[in-house]
Amino acid sequence: MTMNIFRFLGDMAHLASILILLLKINQSRSAAGISFKSQALYLLVFVTRYPDLFYKFYSIYNTVMKAFFLASSGWICYAMQLRFKATWDPKLDTLRIEYLLAPCSILAILLCDKYTPAEILWTFSILLEAVAILPQLFQLTRTGEAETITSHYLFALGAYRGLYLLNWLYRSAVEGHKVEVIAVLAGLVQTGLYCDFFYVYFTKVMKGKKFQLPA
Repeated sequence: MTMNIFRFLGDMAHLASILILLLKINQSRSAAGISFKSQALYLLVFVTRYPDLFYKFYSIYNTVMKAFFLASSGWICYAMQLRFKATWDPKLDTLRIEYLLAPCSILAILLCDKYTPAEILWTFSILLEAVAILPQLFQLTRTGEAETITSHYLFALGAYRGLYLLNWLYRSAVEGHKVEVIAVLAGLVQTGLYCDFFYVYFTKVMKGKKFQLPA
């Protein structure tokens, strides 16, 4: 994939989201407010999207970014289930992820361009990433509020998907690449899921107030 401003900014927003989450967990030594199910789904997204990391080289930038996302997501899941498990509340993290995994698996087989393992896994990862944030958002609706640093993490993650949606559209309109319909639709779905969050973030957190959903 060639670089453009939307892809670069999207990558930086994605990188920022991971760094913010790592900072939150390490500084507070707590996983409170974070959905382990969402983090496990993101790890699965990276595992199914980046198998080419081990057999195909594109660039140093590409390799470093993929390796970082895989390693950091693995560490976050490890930290939440082993080092700081006592701070994660499973009674709040209750969304049934099989309701996300099953449809994504079926649609990946039905909608992939080619019936090859790599293409099916890529399609699955794109579809799953679109809904991987749902356990976190569902948990947020149950608590009704979030720490400021957690809201920054979610904002950066949402910005990443919005920027990558623009990246796909830019590549099609300016660079003449084939429109990745699955990627565009998944980007629209994921960005749409953040609409309520973005509204609260801009009207409260950006004004120095605590992130709190309307009663």
